[in-house]
Amino acid sequence: MEKAQAYIRIQELREIINEANRKYYVENFPTLSDFEFDMLLKELEALEKEYPEYQTPDSPTRRVGSDIVATKGSPKVKGKEFEQYPHRYPMLSLGNTYDISEVQAFADRASKDIGTGFTYSCELKFDGTAICLTYRDGRLFRALTRGDGTIGDDVTENVRNIANIPQELKVPSGFTPSLLQSAPWPEEFEIRGEIYMPWTAFERLNEERVKDEDQPFANPRNAAAGSLKLIDSRMVANRGLECTLYHMLGEDLPFQTHDEALNAAEEWGLPVSDKRKICKSIVDIEKFITYWDTERKTLPFATDGVVIKINELAFQEELGYTAKFPRWAVAYKFKAEQALTKLVSIDYQVGRTGAVTPVANLEPVQLSGTVVKRASLHNADQMSLLDVHIGDYVYVEKGGEIIPKITGVELSRREPGTIIPEFPETCPDCGTILIRDEQEAKSFCPNQSGCPTQIKGRLVHFLSRKAMNVIAGDATVEQLYSKALVWNPADFYELEKEHLLLLEGWKEKSAERFLKSLAESKKVSFDRVLYALGIRYVGEATAKSVAAHFGNIDAIAKAGVEDLLKVDDVGQVIAESIYGFFADDANKDTVDRLKAAGLKFEMENAPQKMSDILSGKTIVITGNFSISRDDMKALITSHGGKNSGSVSGKTAYLLAGEKPGPEKIKKAESLGVEIISEEQFREIINNE
Repeated sequence: MEKAQAYIRIQELREIINEANRKYYVENFPTLSDFEFDMLLKELEALEKEYPEYQTPDSPTRRVGSDIVATKGSPKVKGKEFEQYPHRYPMLSLGNTYDISEVQAFADRASKDIGTGFTYSCELKFDGTAICLTYRDGRLFRALTRGDGTIGDDVTENVRNIANIPQELKVPSGFTPSLLQSAPWPEEFEIRGEIYMPWTAFERLNEERVKDEDQPFANPRNAAAGSLKLIDSRMVANRGLECTLYHMLGEDLPFQTHDEALNAAEEWGLPVSDKRKICKSIVDIEKFITYWDTERKTLPFATDGVVIKINELAFQEELGYTAKFPRWAVAYKFKAEQALTKLVSIDYQVGRTGAVTPVANLEPVQLSGTVVKRASLHNADQMSLLDVHIGDYVYVEKGGEIIPKITGVELSRREPGTIIPEFPETCPDCGTILIRDEQEAKSFCPNQSGCPTQIKGRLVHFLSRKAMNVIAGDATVEQLYSKALVWNPADFYELEKEHLLLLEGWKEKSAERFLKSLAESKKVSFDRVLYALGIRYVGEATAKSVAAHFGNIDAIAKAGVEDLLKVDDVGQVIAESIYGFFADDANKDTVDRLKAAGLKFEMENAPQKMSDILSGKTIVITGNFSISRDDMKALITSHGGKNSGSVSGKTAYLLAGEKPGPEKIKKAESLGVEIISEEQFREIINNE
């Protein structure tokens, strides 16, 4: 490759890799497989080595992928701004390989630098999101994400809701305090690991998201990363996250080997994986890799490889680090499992919001421990990109994904007579002409009031556990709909026992139980009622944010798009969807009928209006205050002000407490937005 061509390719690779990093770490929706990403990175490394004049400090070959980019101007995904703290010790990535010969090369380099007399600790590589826990005097003090390797987001409150992470360490049996040692653990230490989501929790979460027509998480790693940065820390407890820890750091740790440190951590009650082994040779390492490449399919969590570490801590210190990786460790990564099977037919499914999704029906094939019969084709664009025909032999892959996907076509096996699928122009359920939003890849049926599948989907969603939590399911809805008893969510609250007893299989007790459950649902909080309405793009977290911001349904119904954009985590698409919902007379009628039925359409304990001193003023808060951040936002609202999550030219004040976010301060200064302290803020609201 000529020098000029190399320069162009280097720039191209950096752009692709940086965008892939942003999608992976910030948005938690990867666009490349791990293998594709790693191959691109290796190509860039080779070119930079061949042309060192083109090396730059900000190259992705020299930087750790960052999960804090969102606080520096990129879009936030289901998260909030977290306080950031520096890592005491840099939190680096691992060099990785898919080739056992490169593991041998790693071992040879170690032998050359430190001689003989060392062992290897081989451990399963959990597919999660990195975490750094600090324990002080035996109690959990702080939890930081990897961030950019230098600083990380403080997610301590969210981590406290992960069941297997102890708030307080356990004293091992047999330990006796002495003059020299009052506790079995150091006064302060760090221990690093992965937050991960087991398969069962991941399946449950994605089933709920698919049912709600939210985009499912690509894999458990992305689900774990997204869950760790939820707005409401209480919601983290419901996501089923777990933690495994694998690396301890601190001053004067009393251990000679990495294995000793992990054994001690386990005695203190910390979650340490038992899927590890001390190996003495490359032969032992290869056996460990081979064993787990097969057995990983039986594990209750995702693993994408094996980590090989020099076990002796003194040798780790001697080997040291590169700018990006420790020299004393390497990761061997498993390749994603694929299966080849025949595409028999394609169904087009209509969801509750009218989205039409193509689903491939396959000849049954074994893949990652399950029999796969169906796989999503996502949309018309994806079908075209794959050039898939009915009758083709196709490659199906999970690769850490619970929802199978078709990744390619085996063209060499394409036979005469295969059929090019045509995406329908009309709704497969009601015959209405489909529409496609320019900003989206999906096609939609606009017949919300007359498409049976959409109507029933909205009714099921309304009753669901996270919405109104009524004891009923698809079968009940199907019965009620088919007998023309329920077409609209408000119809549920007009049902009487006599109606139900006319239905097949219903008795006195089942009818009474259902009606009692409906009556209990009237106690459901406003944010869940808002979620139950089934507004497109408004998930559970967004409903909470919108309800808290406006306080009641009337304020939301009157809000314009600009008003809605002031809500944390509400972007243009969501704002337009909410506005459009309340502009529809049929939806207004539904809300009025639900009001009359007694459902809650305002926040409980909503702040009382105290003054209009902040009327027309948008305020952004950052840092810590004498009261909680939620209470501070409520105080702003009670004086007529509006809260916003980001600084813009329309911001009246940036209210800065202790340890304010530096990016918000910088943005406010650049826009000339007035920065005020809590004391100054209280002077404003007290001097009306």
